[in-house]
Amino acid sequence: MNIVILSRNPELYSTRRLVEEAEKRNHFVEIIDPLKCDIIIEKEKPSIYYKDRYLDYVDAIIPRIGASVTFYGCAVVRQFEEMGVFTIASSEAILRSRDKLKSLQRLSKAGIGMPKTVFTNYSRDVEEVIEHVGGTPVIIKLLEGTQGLGVVLAESKNAAESVLEAFNGLQARVIVQEFIKEAKGADLRALVVDGKVVGAMKRQGKEGEFRSNLHRGGSANIIKLNSDELKLAMNAAKVLKLPVCGVDMLQSERGPLLLEVNSTPGLEGIEAATEKNIARAIITFIERSK
Repeated sequence: MNIVILSRNPELYSTRRLVEEAEKRNHFVEIIDPLKCDIIIEKEKPSIYYKDRYLDYVDAIIPRIGASVTFYGCAVVRQFEEMGVFTIASSEAILRSRDKLKSLQRLSKAGIGMPKTVFTNYSRDVEEVIEHVGGTPVIIKLLEGTQGLGVVLAESKNAAESVLEAFNGLQARVIVQEFIKEAKGADLRALVVDGKVVGAMKRQGKEGEFRSNLHRGGSANIIKLNSDELKLAMNAAKVLKLPVCGVDMLQSERGPLLLEVNSTPGLEGIEAATEKNIARAIITFIERSK
């Protein structure tokens, strides 16, 4: 097969691993920067032009679209879809997962457990917002944040009020969530491929850090998920229509609680923690789907 990885950085671990595993299985693989693609819209003949050629020979794509280029990146994915090319994540599913509010609304309706969450339109009544999620401490998140950026722990009402006022002043959209104390700065990442969990790790934030992101100095270890955690991960992927994704959740006294679903999960941390070949699982999923 001719497989294209849509990525702006060919040196990223995830991109390199996908190339490596695809080539081992005798596929032709290209890494293409989606921002350098021209989308040509013509009656009954959608096409994509890249550098000096038309990409009319592609069988499958693997989108590795960064959050900062979501709009154009998804436009390129959508054009490949119009051309009949298989993708491991549809443009609509990527957009849906990037919209934290929309995805939480969908997941909540589907009966998936999550921390109590409030979204408000620049509300000045901070006290009421805090009461909705059970009081302080609370987590305040930018709707567009990634890798733990734009996430603040407000331990008191005064702190929460200051943070919300600062974000309001910047006209930044935020959600407020209850703080799950018993999680102790750790979360779980389940990697789903073709509707099944192929690897899971527990990420622990460094001492004094409530965020567990590996990019922020956290550590990761392999973990065996219980039946409720497996069910949550697989259901979340199904609800958002993402055959390949990372599902982040917290362990709480009332069972697993979903944090978010990542449509382009990194492979480095989970392959290192689990010693499982996640990249190969993704390539074999493409083979089964074509």
